[in-house]
Amino acid sequence: MLQNLETLSREARSWPFEQARNLLAHVLKKRLSDAERDAAKLLIDAGKTDEALAAFEALNKPVILETGYGPSGLPHMGTFGEVARTTMVRNAFRALTGDHWATRLIAFSDDMDGLRKVPEGIPNSEMLREDLHLPLTKVRDPFGTHDSFGAHNNARLRAFLDSFGFEYEFMSSTETYRSGRFDAALLTMLERFDKVMGIMLPTLGEERRATYSPFLPISPITGHVLQVPTLERNVEKGTIVFDDPAGGRTEVPVTGGHVKLQWKPDWAMRWTALDVDYEMSGKDLIESVRESSKLCRAIGGVPPEGFNYELFLDIEGKKISKSKGNGLTMEDWLRYGTPESLSWYMFQSPKSAKSLHFNVIPRATDDYLSFIEQYKTQEPAKRMDNAVWHIHSGQPPESASPVSFALLLNLVGVANASTKDQLWAYFAKYLPDATPESEPVLDRLMGYALNYYEDFVKPSKTYRLPDDKEKAALLDLAERLKALPADTTDGEVIQGEVYAVGKAHEFEPLRAWFQALYEVLLGASQGPRFGSFAAIYGLPQTISLLEAGANGELAA
Repeated sequence: MLQNLETLSREARSWPFEQARNLLAHVLKKRLSDAERDAAKLLIDAGKTDEALAAFEALNKPVILETGYGPSGLPHMGTFGEVARTTMVRNAFRALTGDHWATRLIAFSDDMDGLRKVPEGIPNSEMLREDLHLPLTKVRDPFGTHDSFGAHNNARLRAFLDSFGFEYEFMSSTETYRSGRFDAALLTMLERFDKVMGIMLPTLGEERRATYSPFLPISPITGHVLQVPTLERNVEKGTIVFDDPAGGRTEVPVTGGHVKLQWKPDWAMRWTALDVDYEMSGKDLIESVRESSKLCRAIGGVPPEGFNYELFLDIEGKKISKSKGNGLTMEDWLRYGTPESLSWYMFQSPKSAKSLHFNVIPRATDDYLSFIEQYKTQEPAKRMDNAVWHIHSGQPPESASPVSFALLLNLVGVANASTKDQLWAYFAKYLPDATPESEPVLDRLMGYALNYYEDFVKPSKTYRLPDDKEKAALLDLAERLKALPADTTDGEVIQGEVYAVGKAHEFEPLRAWFQALYEVLLGASQGPRFGSFAAIYGLPQTISLLEAGANGELAA
């Protein structure tokens, strides 16, 4: 699937390939000496990654990409975006290396973190309030379906990722700490405690500095994750001493899940212990990445390659906040648009701030469809930079939908449709062989269009009266369409008549004529290609619509 693309991948300009090339350079530098790196790069650039892997034992380990998840809440748009974008980089890396080099994508859940506050909109909030400060995998599940709140949200995360077909390995912080996998890195952090503190303390306020420790011990008495100073540390025994509010002076090992790290030291420790090669993060974490990278080096690790993506903005251009509820949820998007349209949206310009609200869904849907159409006729080099190559892991579908989402929205409105069956009836002549089974994307789009129209378009529709010039043009177009065979379904023929009327009535610029059509007939300032719309809606119905608009009946 992703083989024999090395040459094209080296020249591809889309951001996942840029990131893949950066990742390749990072891994070669991390694992090989200068001389070895030069030799390996020559082989890889020649399309011989398999030979490079055979020649250099250090390259035989998989390249590891990671995404992180805080399971105090449910998966959301940011979760999807990070996994989707990281998957795009992973696939680009596979293409760049001829798919010879094994890769792993770890979805890491920080489920050993203490529950600091009760999330909004969760049932049995009083029960959660009683469990504050316990690790999320010890907090009782308010939904009553799993052993813990952390386990519940982890299950939701995995179901969420599985529903989009992502390939990943799930990893639990609790299980990883308790299994001993982090023990060596934790002991190193204990040994280099002073270096860690030297990096962290300058980043903290005066009050926080007085009590800060990178180690968060788990109270043997209450089970709480404690934010308390480290009073003593015993490197030889691998322990720390702290004052437990429930039991006084206490000593615990830093291994085996008896402590958890503060999140920046934890991030650095995880990069080191799991040998992570790539992780991206939001622009708001740039300083955190810098500090965690210093910590990673301090304990003998190599910080991963990665980049910082921009955050989403609401319709007013303000930063989206879960607590303010001014964003768009996954459920929102998937009620009105396809998962592929969301992936298209995530692919576009990740380093530029983008508005994330309901208005972007129709455009994203039609842009995705147009990129599928472009892909069919593009030369191989252009295809590699087409968003749909990345969305579909190098194998985009041969076709998507025969009509646009915008056209369906207008058809729903003009036809006053409320079911898919009503919409399919209009396609009986235009696409006589089409069925929901043969055109599954179109069938799905109909459902999205019905939802979107009812919730957003219908309440805001505003029809206007035509002026005298527009009225004359509308009636002229109606007469010209009457001269065509009543069963005409050729959208180009109809569109030709629309253009001819606009020119005959001297609309300048010509788009003013199309704007008049949309505002008078469809109650919107813009719309689909009118010829295609009329071909599907039907010539007799379109003629009636033109006459009603010309006579002011729609505005009334």
